[in-house]
Amino acid sequence: MKILSLDYKKYSLQNGLEVILYQDKSLPIAVVNLWYNVGSSRDPMNKTGLAHLFEHMMFQGSKHVKKGEHFKFIQDNGGTLNASTSFDVTNYFEKIPSDFLETALWLESDRMGFFLEALTDETLANQIEVVKNERLERYDNQPYGLTWQKLFGLLYNESHPYHAPTIGLMDHILSYNQKDVSDFCNTYYQPRNASLVIAGDFEIDSAKDLVEKYFSGINSSAKVDPLNVEESELHESKSEVVFDSVSLEKILLVWKTEKIFHENNFALDILSDILTGSKNGRLHNILVLKQELALQVSAFQYSGSYGGFFCITATAKPGKSLDEIKKIIFEELTNLFTNNITIEELIRSKNGIKANFIYGMQSLDSVANHLNHYNFYLGEPNYFSHELSLYEKVERESVKNCAKYFNKPFIDLRFVPKEKEGKV
Repeated sequence: MKILSLDYKKYSLQNGLEVILYQDKSLPIAVVNLWYNVGSSRDPMNKTGLAHLFEHMMFQGSKHVKKGEHFKFIQDNGGTLNASTSFDVTNYFEKIPSDFLETALWLESDRMGFFLEALTDETLANQIEVVKNERLERYDNQPYGLTWQKLFGLLYNESHPYHAPTIGLMDHILSYNQKDVSDFCNTYYQPRNASLVIAGDFEIDSAKDLVEKYFSGINSSAKVDPLNVEESELHESKSEVVFDSVSLEKILLVWKTEKIFHENNFALDILSDILTGSKNGRLHNILVLKQELALQVSAFQYSGSYGGFFCITATAKPGKSLDEIKKIIFEELTNLFTNNITIEELIRSKNGIKANFIYGMQSLDSVANHLNHYNFYLGEPNYFSHELSLYEKVERESVKNCAKYFNKPFIDLRFVPKEKEGKV
């Protein structure tokens, strides 16, 4: 299928910026997708959340673009834009009518090369307040909002780059200063540490000229090397009960697995789908439908550059026991690894994963982001067909062999209503 074997052009400017061009003239739109090799894994230990703050700061204006104008230029021309910060990367993206591709490239180049010239104490203080309120709204004052902070704190030691939540800790958020932001910018926000995807309706030579015009004059500092991260095995199981402002009890069971694109991750994805991917999922069928112990149960595999984990989480129905839910989860895992999955389950899961993957590729935004994703982690943007082939190669024994991860120490994290503190 054409969508799974893309004809793209990849090259680098003299300053190190990687550029990936993919033409799709089916609609008069273009997508600009820019990845920086910096996520929360690069935050200083005493300044967690700095990468996320910087994502906010990049919309506060640059030398030639006033505060608020980045949104205005894109949205007034019928486009959309956003950004995201993860453990490993920060991503900025615009989708615009193809006639305005130059505008989007100019905006991205201006904040890459000239952000610091517009940095003021006022804009920094303003965004610290925004991030503080985001932290309060999404984490501290949200039911189950501390889930990932608690989980990562249990799963990874303090020296591991995934230990702290992406948004950062509150006392660190309130401590940022101009030097923190300037040092961060000079280290990470430079061409040699970025990859630019342009996808959609444009001419190759014209796009190259625009990239040269707007990005070639931006200087690069030293290349950012991968972090030297020691493997951090869990030597013993850990458990924690969080008494929180929640109405229903919730449990997360988490095991360490592999880094991103390890071959076993594809079997683990299929395992998660067989467990909870649909109403036919084994755990959904038992816990939600048959025994009516849980309102919801889900499983997923997550991996990044420096680690991975498999998570099963369930929200109990009122009056139902988390211990009973946990017992059934382990019984079903034992049953699955002892007797293996069925051929029908394997085929259904593969077909569902393939259908969702191909459906997602109908979006130009998704294609552009995948090109950057594959390029960042593998150095090869056109990995679509190969990734699907890795799912196709998963056999019943591949899933059964995942038992080795579930025989190791794990995390048991629970959220319980505050009023039950001292009673459980």
